[in-house]
Amino acid sequence: MPDLLFLSNGHGEDLNASLIVKAIQTVNPQLAIAAQPIVGAGHAYRKLGVPIIGPTESMPSGGLLYMNPWVLVRDLAQGLVLLSLRQIAAIWRLRQQFKLVVAVGDVVPIALASLTGRPFVAFLVSTSSYYEGRLRLPWLTQRLLRSPRCRQIFCRDAFTAADLQSRGFAKAIFCGYPIMDALQGQGAELVLDPQCPLIALLAGSRLPEAIANLKLQLRLCQELAKWGDFAFAAAIVPAIDATQLQAIAMDLGWQFDGRDRLLTSVGDRRLEVHCRSDAFAEILQASQLVIGMAGTAVEQAVGLGKPVVQLIGAGPQFTYRFAEAQERLLGTDSVQTIGKTPAQPADLTQAAQVILQTLQDPTQPERCRQNGQARVGSPGGSAAIAGQIFSVLRQGSIDDR
Repeated sequence: MPDLLFLSNGHGEDLNASLIVKAIQTVNPQLAIAAQPIVGAGHAYRKLGVPIIGPTESMPSGGLLYMNPWVLVRDLAQGLVLLSLRQIAAIWRLRQQFKLVVAVGDVVPIALASLTGRPFVAFLVSTSSYYEGRLRLPWLTQRLLRSPRCRQIFCRDAFTAADLQSRGFAKAIFCGYPIMDALQGQGAELVLDPQCPLIALLAGSRLPEAIANLKLQLRLCQELAKWGDFAFAAAIVPAIDATQLQAIAMDLGWQFDGRDRLLTSVGDRRLEVHCRSDAFAEILQASQLVIGMAGTAVEQAVGLGKPVVQLIGAGPQFTYRFAEAQERLLGTDSVQTIGKTPAQPADLTQAAQVILQTLQDPTQPERCRQNGQARVGSPGGSAAIAGQIFSVLRQGSIDDR
């Protein structure tokens, strides 16, 4: 009989859940774990060999319905209702088999966890009191979290945990943010000029949006090259392969070296951007600044104490609404957003000036370090949450007797 069922509804939620699973497996590999990702294919779980109990499918919205409700129409056209019903049926069919359900995300996985009738814990990874100074939870979410079957509420930051505790949610705690445990390097070597500040490009993970974002960032690199010498490295997803990079180079009038570099000239300066899908952690750790058009990856950059400059894209994910919310979440000491509409040449010029000012500000590194600690935290969250889950399981065994 499986001991744990993980429910999650989004890319970042799957990542956090999988890191907790990995920490649990490290301590107790005999513990039986299953999962049901509500959004996407569940690759993060599959990489760990965790069985998926029901159907999965990637929807056009990527689960980001709150950013653009119109994409719900596309999801519905692709069979969202039938998919959801089949997922609920799978969870309901196996509900009595699990000792504990772990809900990672918002009201959707929490409601499904409650539907099982089993004890559950909730990780509110998709919301924070930093957004508005006070956590605004839907009525249903509050009711479910106050249920006796909800044994623990994990928060993504200490500020949110303190806010919930002050409102009577005594089970709310902060143990750390698991995504900071996903930054161990894989030994990838970056051949860059050590005399030049390294600027990292984070274009996002969902195609074709990530390609459009990368093109915009490359144009910003050209603007920056007018002002000085910089090293650039893009942490791209594997789906942006050599064929895609060649097409990007042709669209922009650049050259592609056939391996991992996009090349052009700006005046008498040679500009090259390294594009690597195998060096995310190494690029982030070595960078002095990040040009960000992503969600979780930008959070990780802030956690590492890096300043981030955000450009506005055409979406569907990285729109002004998303970027502005992320700026409130992560703090203006670390994140600066340029413009309110998809970036135009004037916005790229402004972004270049902001980047230059940020790199020249001697107080910026320490402010970013302190802000990153407060907003995101240090590594170790996965193991800490896993430890709390073990405690809940042990308490459940005592209660069962």
